[in-house]
Amino acid sequence: MFCAIPALFLALSVQSASPVAAGTPPPPAMELTISSTADGTSQPCLAIPSIRRGPQPLLVALHPWSHGYNTYDMSDWRNAAVERGWHVIFPHFRGPNKQPDACASALARQDVLDATAYACEHWNVDERRIYLAGGSGGGHMAMAMAAHAPHVWAGVSAWVGISDLAAWHQECKAAGRKYWRDIEGVVGGAPGASPEVDEQLRYRSPIHHLAAAKDLPMDLNAGIHDGHTGSVPIHHTLDAFNVLAQALGAAPVTDEEIATLSKEEPLASREEQDATYGRMLYLRRTAGPSRVSIFEGGHQAIPTAACKWLARQRRPVER
Repeated sequence: MFCAIPALFLALSVQSASPVAAGTPPPPAMELTISSTADGTSQPCLAIPSIRRGPQPLLVALHPWSHGYNTYDMSDWRNAAVERGWHVIFPHFRGPNKQPDACASALARQDVLDATAYACEHWNVDERRIYLAGGSGGGHMAMAMAAHAPHVWAGVSAWVGISDLAAWHQECKAAGRKYWRDIEGVVGGAPGASPEVDEQLRYRSPIHHLAAAKDLPMDLNAGIHDGHTGSVPIHHTLDAFNVLAQALGAAPVTDEEIATLSKEEPLASREEQDATYGRMLYLRRTAGPSRVSIFEGGHQAIPTAACKWLARQRRPVER
C-alpha cells in the first residue's frame, strides 16, 4: 500500500461525498518544503488539506511546462478539487522544464511521489482515491508518472500534454516556438546529437512507456485547435491513447482520423458528447478503463470535467 489507512476509514471512504456548501471560502494554501528521498534537497510545494472529517481523496496537480509550483494560476484545479472536499497538493518537481533535473527526470518523478507520500502521512487520505492531473507540461508529467508508478494512482487526467519530446522539438523548431531550446537544455542537445541525448529523450517521453499504465484509468484530452493556436499538436494526445489501445487490444484512433482532426476538421462519424465539458466533442474513444477526448478549444484544460471523471475512479481493494 502507498499510505496506510485503517480498514474502518476505507469502509467509510467509499460513500459518495456531497459538495462543500456553496459560499464556503476555500482554505488558504500552505507553502511547505519536503525533503527529497532521492537527493536530500528541500523541495517546495503548495498544499490544501481537506476541511472534511474522515478519509478524503487527494488530487496531485501538476504545473505547466514553463512554470513552477507558485508561478502559474492553478486556481481552477484548486477550486474544482476543494469544492469536492478533496485534499490538494501542488508539487514543484524541479520547476520549469529548462534544465536536466526537471522534465520527467528521475528526481522530478520522485518529487511527485514524495509530495504524495507527505500528504498521505500528514492528512487523512483515502488511499484508493489518489488522483493525478495536469495540463500542457503538467499533462506531459502526468502521463510520465502514470507509466512510472501506475500502482499509486486511482486515475490520471492529462490535458494537452506532450507525449514525444523528439517530435515536439522538431515541431517547435519548425513553428518558431522557443520550447525546442528548453528540450535541448534538458537533454543536452538536439535529437540525433548522440546516443545519450536520444536515450534521455526516450526516457522522458511518455509515448515509449505508457503501455505500463494500460490497466490504470487514464483521461487524455486535447483541444482541436491546439498546434494551431496553441503549442502542442493534438497527435501527442491521440498517439498516447493509441499506445494504451494497442496494449489492450482495442481499436486505435486511425491515421485518417488523426489527420482530419489535426486539420481542425470534424469527423464524419457521430461522436459521443459529454455535458461536463460544456462544449462540442469532436472525438471520444475508450480502451479498457481509459478514454480520449478531442474538444472544441485550444491549449487548455477543463478541471471541472477532469475532476468529475476522476471522482468516479477508485483503485481496487488489495487482497
